[in-house]
Amino acid sequence: MRLILFGPPGVGKGTQAKLLSVRFNIPQISTGDLLREAVAAGTELGKKAKAIMDAGQLVSDEIMIGIIRDVLRSEKCRNGFILDGFPRTVHQAKALSDLLADLHISIDSVINMEINEHEVVQRLGKRLTCRNCGRIYNLDIDKLADPTKCPKCGGELYQREDDKPETVRKRLTVYAESTTPVKDYYQHAGLLRNVNGVGSIDQVNKDIVASLNHR
Repeated sequence: MRLILFGPPGVGKGTQAKLLSVRFNIPQISTGDLLREAVAAGTELGKKAKAIMDAGQLVSDEIMIGIIRDVLRSEKCRNGFILDGFPRTVHQAKALSDLLADLHISIDSVINMEINEHEVVQRLGKRLTCRNCGRIYNLDIDKLADPTKCPKCGGELYQREDDKPETVRKRLTVYAESTTPVKDYYQHAGLLRNVNGVGSIDQVNKDIVASLNHR
């Protein structure tokens, strides 16, 4: 199973990616994690990426595609993968298609998790992050005994600036503008599967699996 997972901030993409990873025994590939791993490992591409990031610039599509190529060719992706956070532009989508063709593999489905703005603002408004370990909690889901302290490490919990309502709305606008052409690209390719991201974690997961079974 080879999947691409789309979804705006707050839709629960990371949670669903983890569930699908366990269900299909395939790795969740987050481009952010890939970058950090490549830099930490000191690979040739990782060194190039580090120099660019240290200069405060964005890593180029070419470097990202190179890093993704390395992981898709690795043993851990032998049975498939879930690509999370890439592609974000049509240029990246086309570059990814060229890479997959070169590796003689294909995407089975592109899952687009949909949610309305009001729901996202409500969800992210209840999200807290630990200053010490970076773990993220939800006031509704995690039922914290003390909403000021991380139950894992005891660090201070706080609301990130980008989880505040006015910032969330801006993030959603940017997301819609950048990803709509990408979703159109995969719609034309017959790969896009739209799934309602509002509901319980279990229900959304069932809907995703059902959409995969009706390819």
